[in-house]
Amino acid sequence: MTTTAPVPDDRAPLDPDGPPAPGAARAPAGTPAPGTAAASGSAPDTAADRSAAAPGSSPWQLARRELRRRPAVRVSLCIVLLFVLMAVGAPWLGGLGGWSPHEFDKSAVDPYLGGQPLGALGGISPEHWLGVEPVTGRDLYARVVHGAQVSLLIAFAATAIVVLAGTAAGIAAGYFGGRTDTVLSRLMDLTMSFPSLIFMIALLSVAKDVNRIVLMTAVIGIFGWPGIARVVRGQTLSLKHREYVDAARVGGAGPWRILTREILPGVAGPVIAYTTLLIPGMISTEAALSYLGVGVRPPTPSWGQMIAESVAYYETDPMYFVIPSVFLFLAVLAFTLLGDALRDILDPRGGRT
Repeated sequence: MTTTAPVPDDRAPLDPDGPPAPGAARAPAGTPAPGTAAASGSAPDTAADRSAAAPGSSPWQLARRELRRRPAVRVSLCIVLLFVLMAVGAPWLGGLGGWSPHEFDKSAVDPYLGGQPLGALGGISPEHWLGVEPVTGRDLYARVVHGAQVSLLIAFAATAIVVLAGTAAGIAAGYFGGRTDTVLSRLMDLTMSFPSLIFMIALLSVAKDVNRIVLMTAVIGIFGWPGIARVVRGQTLSLKHREYVDAARVGGAGPWRILTREILPGVAGPVIAYTTLLIPGMISTEAALSYLGVGVRPPTPSWGQMIAESVAYYETDPMYFVIPSVFLFLAVLAFTLLGDALRDILDPRGGRT
């Protein structure tokens, strides 16, 4: 009797856990399995997925890679670096125009027109690159550059105070708990309940013979730390019972070592993101206080102070108002865009919530 080989059935079901049935169509090499993200047509789009897709990537490597992919962030980073260089090199850059920020140039204003700048666009000329102040004739380029140094110095110093104090208080409250958490949390609530702007104005108004830059830095820093302290406290509460923290505790590590070696690296991402978002707020606060007349005092230049002085001339000399306003706007916008990008990369869950 002749034995006939069985005819392969193309309709034979596939066993996902075993070898393919005889005659079943094989998927081409490299085809993703059903149910995966690639098969469903959706690629990983979160920072955590991208970090998992690139093993060995540190948060800084991930941040650099993502920042290169965003044109708006690259432009913002360039503007930020430009302002930082302007602040650091203010004495040298301000001298390029040939004028000191405190030097009067009476030949650049018309005494018969109330001291209005001579020439178009507020007196812009080869001698005065951004024009001059009405009445005094002081060079706007030199004052804007030195104003960047004052504004950014106060903003960076106040941000450093806020970040250091807030991070220390938040880690201590979250890790130790109990009475420490209760006392620090109530102190955060008490500080945040103060009308900070009114208190700043009152304190800066009564202080007379003090360094205004140091005083403004201290006052702004005192009222800014509770926000970041709450963020760090929440992160610490979610980290202090992780396996690696328990392993360090069982291994005999003390609280200081656990806080600095285990907890602090875990909260570094949100802290960095929060820091970059604090700086534009500090710049705006300094400008607002100087605009109200309780900040930096003349003749020390400041963007807020220049905007306040330009209000009386915005109809006759609008460039006096526009130039410091544009610099203030660009600085705040650039730091804000950079901070938003870093928050999305380093703290994606915080950005979504």
